[in-house]
This record gives sequence, structure tokens and C-alpha cells, in this order.
Amino acid sequence: MLASAALNREPELPSSPKLVALLLTELGRPEPDLRRTSQLFGADPALAMRLLRLANAVHREDTRGVISVAQALALLPTDGLRPLAEQAALASGPTAVPGLSLPQFWRFSLQVAKLARALAASVRQNQAVAYTAGLVHAVGELVLHAGPQEDMASVNLIAGVCDVRRAKLQQRMLGTSYAEVGAALAQQWQFPGPLVDALRYQIAPFDNDVYEPLAGLVHLAAWRARAQESGFDDRALATSFPGEVGLALGLDIDMVLQQDPIDWSGGHVDA
Repeated sequence: MLASAALNREPELPSSPKLVALLLTELGRPEPDLRRTSQLFGADPALAMRLLRLANAVHREDTRGVISVAQALALLPTDGLRPLAEQAALASGPTAVPGLSLPQFWRFSLQVAKLARALAASVRQNQAVAYTAGLVHAVGELVLHAGPQEDMASVNLIAGVCDVRRAKLQQRMLGTSYAEVGAALAQQWQFPGPLVDALRYQIAPFDNDVYEPLAGLVHLAAWRARAQESGFDDRALATSFPGEVGLALGLDIDMVLQQDPIDWSGGHVDA
């Protein structure tokens, strides 16, 4: 399967119903709170994707493109945001993607975003861009799960969405991965090149002709989150740490592991 083949129809990207309801309430106020609005768009991968799509379509003349949630909200008028939330409401629901635990997917995506932002701060990269890339890094999963269910069922049976083997297993069994599909969607929606490259090369940052530090940050953040979810002990952490990626960014394993611990006990999505 080619990544583009997974996009043969407009993908319906589901958002957290709770976040969409809160966003609609906020945008329904006479003067929506911009900080709260930013928090809500920045807490959900699908909302962030919709926002970036609109911003890049409206500001197509800007050759640099719109690459973060914060930048998009700074450029778009507030009254143009409600239709996005209304569209998200139509596609949302905890069971909107068969075979995928959306609450787990939302929590995991948010955690990778937070870790990417923290790592970016450590190496003086743009924190808002790193956060956005981490938030949408696995959006390709939503597209893949909208395809033939038997394909993804076989993958899910072996490796869950947080499994460190996930991308390689998808590549072997499907001929593509969530990283490639997410990058194809971002490219189709005219996202900036650095963000497209970060999504495409997040699994293997050095495969790109020109190394993109953003891909390295997402790679390390996802490794940290997956290792935590998998309950890696010290030995497993040491042997699985992507040392070359860390070296390129000036980050060793201790620096990556010192980021805020991950709390998977909560049953809600942060807002």
C-alpha cells in the first residue's frame, strides 16, 4: 500500500468530544478567551490538523507556511474558527475509529507533544513548532484505521498503538506506516515542508537528504513515551535509546529521561 492510497477519500479525523464541546462553548462567547482557545486546539491532534489546514489555505501566499497551532491562531480571525469546531463535532466520538482506542491515542499524542516541547527547550529549538509536530505525529493512524479493518486488526493484534515496534510492523505488513501516511496528508493539505519532513522521517530522521532536527525531536519524544508505556526497565531503556539521534541534538539518555514523568492513570484528555 502506498501512503497516498490511504488518502483516496477525505479523511474524517475524530476529536475528543469533550474538547470539541468545550471549544464550541468558548467560541460561542461574545469575546472568546484566546489563551483558552489555544489550549483546546493544542490538546487534540485532529483539531490541530484542521486548524493548520485552514491557516495554510488562507495564507497560501506566505511561502514559509504556517507550522504551529500558536502561529495559526495568531493569523486567523476568531470568527473563522467556529466552523472548524462544528466540522470536528460531526466526526467526533470515542468509537469513531473501529479498532483504535481513541482515548489512549489522544493521551499518547498529547504526551509526545509535551515531551517534544520540553526537549526543544533543552536544545533551543522552537518549542511551539516541536509541540505541534509531536501532537500530530501519529495522525496517520486515524487514516489507516479508516481503511480495510482486517489489515489494521492484524497489526493491532501484535503491537498496540504505543508499542515501539508499531511503525516497522506496519511497514512490513501494510507497505506503509502511520508516519508516511501522516506526512502524505500534511503534504496534501499544503503544510510547510519542515513539518511534512518531520512527520515523514520521524521514524528514521537520518533517511532525509537534509537532516531535520524537528524529526529528531519527535523521534526522541515518541521513544520516551513508548518506553514509559511499555514499562521498560533500565536495561531496556539503555539498549533501545536512539543514541545517534540524541547525539545529533546534543541530548543523552539522562537528559531525555529527566523530562516530566508520564501519568497514564488519568481517564481524561488534558485540555
